[in-house]
Amino acid sequence: MFQALVLERDPEFSAQLKKVDDAFLPEGDVTIDVDYSTINYKDGLAITNKSPVVRSWPMIAGIDGAGTVVDSASPLWRQGDAVVLNGFGVGETHKGCLAGRARLKAGWLVCRPAAFSAKQAMAIGTAGYTAMLCVLALERHGVRPGEGDVLVTGATGGVGSVAVALLAKLGHKVTAATGKSTEEPYLRRLGAAAVIDRNELSSPGKPLQKERWAGVVDAVGSHTLANACAQTRYGGAVAACGLAQGMDLPASVAPFILRGVALLGVDSVMAPLAAREQAWSRLARDLDPELLDTITTEIPLASAIEAAQKLMAGQVRGRIVVKTR
Repeated sequence: MFQALVLERDPEFSAQLKKVDDAFLPEGDVTIDVDYSTINYKDGLAITNKSPVVRSWPMIAGIDGAGTVVDSASPLWRQGDAVVLNGFGVGETHKGCLAGRARLKAGWLVCRPAAFSAKQAMAIGTAGYTAMLCVLALERHGVRPGEGDVLVTGATGGVGSVAVALLAKLGHKVTAATGKSTEEPYLRRLGAAAVIDRNELSSPGKPLQKERWAGVVDAVGSHTLANACAQTRYGGAVAACGLAQGMDLPASVAPFILRGVALLGVDSVMAPLAAREQAWSRLARDLDPELLDTITTEIPLASAIEAAQKLMAGQVRGRIVVKTR
């Protein structure tokens, strides 16, 4: 028996900690003992029932997990292998990792880099892995350090915090946008050169504005993304990966056809294995492990529901790591 954060709809929605056994787990060719999971924005939506994230019931929440293989029917993995899981519909259509054990598909797993412990891997989680995918997208477009300021929106969130740390470590001059003015010291510890109020970006703006950014990592969407595009310099790029403000994009084509700005969509859920391995390899190289302590709060599994509620209320900064056993 092990504990799991179980979401049910029978017929009313409920989220509660339950003791379950292996028979409760779904089909899969690899079973892992989960050491740590985390609370991402999507987990918050699912656990608080704020959005129809879950599409199969009952569900174990948790889109991320780090642990050790205990049983494998796949030649890809052996007992004792240290692995990381991010996305692939886990916690949505396939029972997830906010539990002591998970059964998953072999092709979903990535070898945990030796540079990180299981806890550190979940301090990164989908949020940090997504931030790395955004940085890689900007690099592929030619955004280089020293060629202009780079903007990170939603900077105190999970994606934003890791993006600030990564970009600063790589030599970029980072401007962090946040609605939490009291967190400026935190953002500067991560490497931000400047901090601006998110209100500068969150209201409707002109189709073309003063050129400010060589590149942007946006986890917010809506007017914030539209304004970020309108302020990006000629030939610059915007990596978009989130929708904290909204799914809409009330923008003009002007930045794209008059300044050659590139809008780069970044998906972490179904990214192919090669992209995942590259992202985790670069995280091991470019992310300072000591900064993970700065951005991380550890909680027990019993506190995960409360943490999800706080996340959705905007009361969380950085990353929440959940010790599952």
